[in-house]
Parts: sequence; C-alpha cells; structure tokens
Amino acid sequence: MAKHKIAWLPGDGTGNDVMEAAKIVLDTLGLDAEFIHGDVGWEFWKKEGEPLPERTIQLFKETDCCLFGAITSKPKEEAEKELDPSLQGQGLVYASPIVRARQMFDLYSNMRPCKAYVGNPLNYRNDIDLVVFRENTEGLYSGVEFYPASDDLRNAIAERHVKMKRFLDLPEEDVAISMRIFTRKACQRIVRQAFEYAKEFNWKSVTVIEKPNVIRETSGLMVREARKVAENYPDIPLWETNIDAMCMWLLKNPTDYDVLVTSNMFGDIISDLCAQLVGGLGFAPSGNIGDNYALFEPTHGSAPKYAGMYKVNPTAMIQSTRMMLDWLGEKEMAQDLENAIATVIKEEKVRTYDMGGSNTTLDMANEFAKKL
Repeated sequence: MAKHKIAWLPGDGTGNDVMEAAKIVLDTLGLDAEFIHGDVGWEFWKKEGEPLPERTIQLFKETDCCLFGAITSKPKEEAEKELDPSLQGQGLVYASPIVRARQMFDLYSNMRPCKAYVGNPLNYRNDIDLVVFRENTEGLYSGVEFYPASDDLRNAIAERHVKMKRFLDLPEEDVAISMRIFTRKACQRIVRQAFEYAKEFNWKSVTVIEKPNVIRETSGLMVREARKVAENYPDIPLWETNIDAMCMWLLKNPTDYDVLVTSNMFGDIISDLCAQLVGGLGFAPSGNIGDNYALFEPTHGSAPKYAGMYKVNPTAMIQSTRMMLDWLGEKEMAQDLENAIATVIKEEKVRTYDMGGSNTTLDMANEFAKKL
C-alpha cells in the first residue's frame, strides 16, 4: 500500500499540461503515493450541470490531500448558455469548485509564497520574499448574494440600518446585494496561522491588511482580533495597513514586509500583486490548508487558448507540488525540489515564452527533473 493517497485533479485547459509536468517531477522524486484521478471543471458543468461532482467530493474524503491544475469559470449568463440543452432552464447556477471545496472541507488558510528567484528576468526585484495568508472561507466569497434585491429584503435591512433607506425607492432589478461576512473564529485562526508561520521560520513581522476606516465592522473585527492574537507573540511585531496603501507600499518597498495576512477578497487581490513582483502568475503557487485536509494549486487560470500546446510556465505548479510535499512531511523531497527550481531559473538556459524563451512546459519539467 502506498504511503500517501493523493486526489489528482487536472481540471480544464492548461491545467492538464501543468499537471503532466508535475507528474514528471514526482516520478523523478519517487514519491510513494497513489494518485487517484478526479473529475472537476467546465466539461462536467456542461455535461452534468455540476463542476464538482459528488464522486469527486467523495474522493476528497478518501485521500490525504489534493493536487489541482486549473479550472475555467465564467459569469452566470455565459455559464447557463454553455449547459447541455437538456439541462438549460432548470435553474442550475455555476459555482466555483475551488471555492466550494474550500468551504466544504474548511480549508481556511490560503497560503501563497511569493519569492523572487535569481535569474528570472520578470522579477521586480531579486530580493523579494513574502508570504500571504488569506482567509479562505468567508468574506465576500461567502456566496450570500441577492439579485434582484427585493423590497422586503431592503426594507428589512433598512429597519436596522439607516444607510439602506436611500436604496428603497429603486426598482428591484436595479439593486444587487453581496454580503461580506466575517466571524471572530475565522479572523483569529488565519492571523494565528500567520504568526505561527512567522515564528517557525523566523520572519521578522506580520502585517494585517484591511480597511477598517471605511469597512468598519468587518475589517474592524479582523484588526481587533489580530491585535489580540499578536499579544501571544511578543517577539513578532504586528503592523497594520489599509489595502489601498499596501498596494502602493509593496511597489515602493516590497522588502520591508514578510508575512501578510488579510481577508478573502483583499487576499486574492494582494497575492496577485505580490505574484507580479516575482514574475507573474507563472510563479505563484498556493496551498488551501485546513486542519485535516489540503488542496494545492497554482493560482493561474486554465488559459484555454493555450490548452494542449505545452506553452505555459509550469513553475507555479511545481512550486505547489513542493508545498504539498512539505505538508505531507516529505521535507527532504520538498527541499530538493526547491533547490532544483532555484537552480534551473538561475542558469537561465531553459525558459518558457513568458520569460522570453521558447521552451515548452515539459522542457521546464524535464529540466527540473534533471536537477533532482
């Protein structure tokens, strides 16, 4: 019996290409694991009206963790049009499989390392090394939304909040409402994750990024709880900044920061900015981590126009694989892979199109494998 059971979900488009690259590296490392293929993504939405089939949910329950490629997502109306004709008109609504998996399995910590590798021509600076901790289950991604916003709903809110009254005279179809929901528990545990990481790896600071001067209740709750958690880590200073100012400061002084922690939507935004500082989404891995399960994926999309062309940069996928190895306790393999990534990029011999080269996805994977 294999030591590890891993759900293997390539997903859509170039997700298949980069997962093939990951398999080359894992085979070279000799990871003792059973990889079990799962169905997920756009094709299953079109054929079955469900991008995350129940059989795949069951697969999560039977495995130690998941390695995920990429998926295609489209707005509500476009998604409806692409359904099989037999499924149209049934009220089916597309929902992101990744967001659903995060919430279903309480993968509350989205960890996104952003490290500049020497030799990467796309680096903003060569000395950037940041880690973003993004709360992964709540906030604006909670999915509590209303359209059209009925008169009854708006009147009920107006009874409790005077600022809703100016929206009461509008037609229902002219108003949409999305709810930004924070809980004390979620705020506490994501901040605690950030501090624990900083403590374990000797990072010098933790910065909480919110907007409490305007979004007073939800951002306010996050900042207040961050201050309480920080009291348990007296050797690690807590810095506080607003999301808009942080975008500016990261461009101006990126090396001033170490571990960043924030809520779901702000985390999505700030981690993409950090990714661009170190070369773009081709270098941006992530781990969706809970107490009992984890799902690892590159942060880029499925790039359908490049599907099957083996053109895209697999580094984010390989870095996500490294994060998975580390989470599984395969520390030596993870470090070997980290060294291989750094060496290949530093040598500047094998590069995909985004780096100004002409090598393929699999060329990069094979070069990483050689260094192992």
